[in-house]
Amino acid sequence: MNAERPQRTGRTRTDQGSTGIGDAKERLAEDYLRRHKLHPVARNHRCRHGEIDLVMRDGETLVFVEVRYRRSDRYGTPAETVNPRKQRRLAAAASHYLQRHPNMLPCRFDVVAVGAEDRIDWIKNAFLVEI
Repeated sequence: MNAERPQRTGRTRTDQGSTGIGDAKERLAEDYLRRHKLHPVARNHRCRHGEIDLVMRDGETLVFVEVRYRRSDRYGTPAETVNPRKQRRLAAAASHYLQRHPNMLPCRFDVVAVGAEDRIDWIKNAFLVEI
């Protein structure tokens, strides 16, 4: 697996509406995490339960990253949109990923919230789940 180009898993996106913005923010988040010494493993892992935006390695930890973007905080911050329902969907998608890519690494869920002017808030261990 090439560290410079993480594998894409699942279906490819066809909707070009807000997807272009989402892809750009995911690349921004990935670049930010790389600068903080995380290594990309996969991008956009999709299954019927949902999608994992980024799968990264932080030392000996596998990190499932949800990237959230909002132009303004008028209706809440990007991180606030990762509600319990979204957390369950991310956990189910992570479980699906681990079934297809087994390993013994500990896992965590991070959120990278991208706000106005591409301000980044990286929340490590944003929520806990049992997989």
